[in-house]
Amino acid sequence: MTMIAMGGAIGTGLFVASGNSIASAGPGGALVAYIAIGLMVYLLMQSLGEMSAWRPTSGSFGDHAANYVSPSFGFAIGWNYWFNWAITLAAELVAAALVMRYWFPDVPSWIWSALFLLTVFSLNALSTRAYGEGEFWLAAIKVAAVVVFLGLGVLMISGIMGGEPSGFDNWTTGEAPFVGGPITILAIFMVAGFSFQGTELVGVAAGEAKDPERTVPKAIRTVFFRILLFYVGAITVIGFLLPYTHPNLLASDIEDIAISPFTLVLENAGVAFASSIMNAVILTAILSAGNSGLYASTRMLWSLAMDGKAPKFLRKLNKRGIPMRALLATSAFGLLAFGTTWFGDGAVYTWLINASALAGFIVWAGIAWTHYKFRQAFKAQGRSVKELPFRAKFFPAGPIIALAMCLLVIVGQSYEAFINDTVTPLSLLTSYIGLPLFLAFWFGHKFATKSHAVDPAQADLSRNPQIVDRRSDLV
Repeated sequence: MTMIAMGGAIGTGLFVASGNSIASAGPGGALVAYIAIGLMVYLLMQSLGEMSAWRPTSGSFGDHAANYVSPSFGFAIGWNYWFNWAITLAAELVAAALVMRYWFPDVPSWIWSALFLLTVFSLNALSTRAYGEGEFWLAAIKVAAVVVFLGLGVLMISGIMGGEPSGFDNWTTGEAPFVGGPITILAIFMVAGFSFQGTELVGVAAGEAKDPERTVPKAIRTVFFRILLFYVGAITVIGFLLPYTHPNLLASDIEDIAISPFTLVLENAGVAFASSIMNAVILTAILSAGNSGLYASTRMLWSLAMDGKAPKFLRKLNKRGIPMRALLATSAFGLLAFGTTWFGDGAVYTWLINASALAGFIVWAGIAWTHYKFRQAFKAQGRSVKELPFRAKFFPAGPIIALAMCLLVIVGQSYEAFINDTVTPLSLLTSYIGLPLFLAFWFGHKFATKSHAVDPAQADLSRNPQIVDRRSDLV
């Protein structure tokens, strides 16, 4: 469970996008942004951990939202999350082909995308244990790469490897350590948030975990500090060893791994084949994201079907307890979204990616609000928090602060357009397309079903998760 949560949060956002963050906001600005978002994620995982340990279900925050906020809100959160990861799967199909182009530039991209999809589909179709084992080892490779990077970085900073100690020159040159002021840090908030997305996977996996009352709190307690250490440690190392004005930092792109900040530092350390090594690590990160994304979206779709919020035929499980129809439907949607890159100028795909990116923050805001309502229900029904297997710290401030920060990031999606006075209807719609989609799901369901907000005194606080112990082959 811990490795699943860590694997979901360590990916291209760390290995590639961290360079752009440092170039844009300076090492100090990037650190402030990642620490702030890291603390927000910690509060969110506390909230999710409390609800998931109480009622572990593959529907996770979608089910919790329906139980404690309103059926329509749960409907919107569930479909929003399914859409988020289904589109992410399509994005990873594109990314896998780009990475493989480094070694095999003459092989058609669609071949690598097809092999990638077949790999993650097979891991999910075999069994839940196969998914869990696969994700464990994929995450282990990423974690090992970061640990080695941090170790080499410390040796280089101290002068033990690669010449003289680096000193604080890169933290005091030009506008460093803070570049561009608070507005730039706000921009990095968004990048940092996208990088941390995936930690909530532990809530989905809780529905198929052995002894979730023990494993979920343990994962929640340990994963945050390790992830924050990796992100803060990596940015600190890069900030010491590379100036924020380094041209390759601003140009960090998955299409050219040679300019990844990790690659640049490893090359300075004299590591042979640094580009190939980092390319392999990033390919692992992409596989991990696709594997987890397909698992999470499949389970969410199955859970929606079980609650009558998706077509009934998606409820069926095979002999191994896998919701194969939901898996096939999710894979087909991801493949269809991937296919939009071949039509026109790719505008449809760009809109889908923008909607997916914003969806993650909407889900996080939903988790914070749902937890607040969950505690309201506990109080209204005279229950004691001592009954909770895992109790979130800093309540009620925790979910309130997390919700406020999520809303800040959501509203600030297109801050550049407002600052530069270049606001157009198309630019706003492109940036915020995920928000009207979410609201359409929410109020469309409310209009169709005439559902109302859940009265805290009547909220379902039972502990009857849908799929725990439905088979022996668990994560």
